[in-house]
Amino acid sequence: MANNPAIPEAPPLIVIAGPTASGKSSMALQMAAGLNGEIISVDSMQLYRIIPIGTAQPTMQERQLVPHHLVGIYELEQRSEVYTFVEMAERCIADICRRGKQPILCGGTGLYLKALLYGLDPLPGDDKLKKELDTQYDSVDMLEELQQRLIQLGDAAVVNKFTNNRRRLIRALEIRLMTGRSILDLQQEYQLRLRFSLDRAVYLVHDRSVLQQRIALRTSEMLKNGWIDEARNAIKCGLLESPTAHQALGYKIIKRYLDGEITLDKLQELIVTATWQYARRQQTWFRHQHPELTALALS
Repeated sequence: MANNPAIPEAPPLIVIAGPTASGKSSMALQMAAGLNGEIISVDSMQLYRIIPIGTAQPTMQERQLVPHHLVGIYELEQRSEVYTFVEMAERCIADICRRGKQPILCGGTGLYLKALLYGLDPLPGDDKLKKELDTQYDSVDMLEELQQRLIQLGDAAVVNKFTNNRRRLIRALEIRLMTGRSILDLQQEYQLRLRFSLDRAVYLVHDRSVLQQRIALRTSEMLKNGWIDEARNAIKCGLLESPTAHQALGYKIIKRYLDGEITLDKLQELIVTATWQYARRQQTWFRHQHPELTALALS
């Protein structure tokens, strides 16, 4: 997916982004109900079926009120990748538009949102060369050879950045062989261009203390609503050994509680702290990576 042209046939999209516990989902629900809309989740962990509480997925009642897409569709063993997400989200947008509804993007996975709005990779590509490189290197056994070839071509920085991501490394090698330049240098020169027109595009902002309180309250509610039992079952089913679902926030901490290492109070404290740290990273991302988004301050 080297080129990502604009998609003019889609009507203006609505985008609601922001850190975890900022109120994105409730705002999206209200908008969707008033605008004949459907919600597309932009959350890499909400894709997974077995962990709805810990990933704050919409309830069945909310899904009956407003259709939601890309929620609870993956099994634990499936890998969540930005490439696949963009393809699925594009299909959802097209389907929603065909039915005369308003697409609303809602979520906090900034990388996925950026890739969808601006394209996965705007740099030039060569389909024939890509196919050859895929055939040669797209296997676990060839990863080290792929890394060494890039290093020999002067792209050690690429290897350091993408490490074991074969698809990104293969794409970097394709760019190097085509242009003689590093993909990192070319990405810095590229000016972002939106692929969709946007109606409203915001990221939600709260005062620090308010967001911390919201995170603490939501964590408490999730624990009361069965998160620990959900985690016990998910861990038994292989959550912590899964390719990407193991990254879901909180489950490793709950494992420590289940193993008797920490108390329930300490469990809640650690989850709140980890969630706040994650929310801060999300805030930084949306401020610096999304010029199309307008900050919407909430009390």
